[in-house]
Amino acid sequence: MEYIKNRFYQKASKCTSEYQRLKQDHSDKVIAEVTLGQVMTGMKGVPSLITDTSKLDPTTGIRFRGYTIPEIRERLPRLHPDGEPLPEGLFYLMLVGEIPDRDDVLNISKDWATRAYVPQHVFDVIDSLPKNSRPMTQFSAAILSMATDSIFQKAYRAGVHKKHYWDTTYEDVMNLIARLPRIAAYIYRRNFFNDDHIEPDPRLDWAGNLAHMMGHNTEEVKRLLRLYMVIHADHEGGNVSAHATHLVGSALSNPYYAYAAGMLGLAGPLHGYANQEVINWIFEMIQELDTENPTEEQIVAYSEKTLKEGRVIPGYGHAVLRQTDPRFTAQQEFAKKYIKDDPLINIVNTLHRVVPPILEATGKVKNPWPNVDAYSGSLLYHYGLKEHTFYTVLFGVSRALGVLASLTMDRLYGLPIERPSSYPLKWYKEKVNDTTTEGC
Repeated sequence: MEYIKNRFYQKASKCTSEYQRLKQDHSDKVIAEVTLGQVMTGMKGVPSLITDTSKLDPTTGIRFRGYTIPEIRERLPRLHPDGEPLPEGLFYLMLVGEIPDRDDVLNISKDWATRAYVPQHVFDVIDSLPKNSRPMTQFSAAILSMATDSIFQKAYRAGVHKKHYWDTTYEDVMNLIARLPRIAAYIYRRNFFNDDHIEPDPRLDWAGNLAHMMGHNTEEVKRLLRLYMVIHADHEGGNVSAHATHLVGSALSNPYYAYAAGMLGLAGPLHGYANQEVINWIFEMIQELDTENPTEEQIVAYSEKTLKEGRVIPGYGHAVLRQTDPRFTAQQEFAKKYIKDDPLINIVNTLHRVVPPILEATGKVKNPWPNVDAYSGSLLYHYGLKEHTFYTVLFGVSRALGVLASLTMDRLYGLPIERPSSYPLKWYKEKVNDTTTEGC
């Protein structure tokens, strides 16, 4: 057994024993009360999932296996001392639960390079779609088409014992993650560079190879994509892409099906599409004000106008966080370090100063601070990745790291199919003694 796979099994199997013991000894214990408000607002805050890879803290932001964004940027291995941590290291941390050493990370990088071959039929599926298909449509179709190669699916149909489900899931997960940069770059070059494709370079790291195949083969872009892939990789288990992957996977669908379901959720305007909405809103402002260098007063006026029109200022607010998203801060620090003067970056920094007070003044916003989407588009645009509709695909490549690490653990734990109960609206009215009769 490959040594990182074995290390994962040795670590996670101890948690499996804990899972079984808790289920057997404490299943009748009440651990939370659910309010009607939580039921009617998307089950927000209801503890109902097991996700070891990360947890969202309202004050410190996302924690990967307990480590904050600043801590992982400091402690995870990197190619160059002044560079950004490698996503391979974060995947190892989420999977094994320990900070990896450099050799561990290089091992994963080499392993993914050997698994990165994409079957021809996947490219044929992409090419069969109209070129005006959204990049996420092409990305999701390509993922589904790879299910023909699912090792888990073949093993399940051959009657493998359920205690071994995790093993073939792990193999599918590693193959799938390895192939994603090639698929994403193929879609990018197909849509925006007239099918002028660039072959992968197996000597490069996972994110660096993605930049290379997209045609942005500079150290600056590679550095940015390493950061991007790390900070977008996971956001605990309740967000749509993570939950959808887990939910479909709980039916023992193969990892390709499960991850494709997650990507269809990520494509929604309220989830991964938000990074496109931020950059589109900024360019609408630039066009309306007829200047690439608006003053602070102009930005304030445009922001207030947006709210008066009943719209939101994209990139601000978060369901859980109650401070500036540390992922925003990480990107802001990146820009401060590497970008001296850029009109778009300057606008984003000005928005960070002026928008929170504007939102606070409305008295309606619990969290007026920026989230990760408020910065990411401006950085990508600065380095030449100007194709807004592709941004969510990059998000999806990154999110694979967390949701597929979690899916592997789901299979090792032997989590059952997810099946919450649902009731008619009348049942909830009776539960809260609501005797009104108007309406349904």
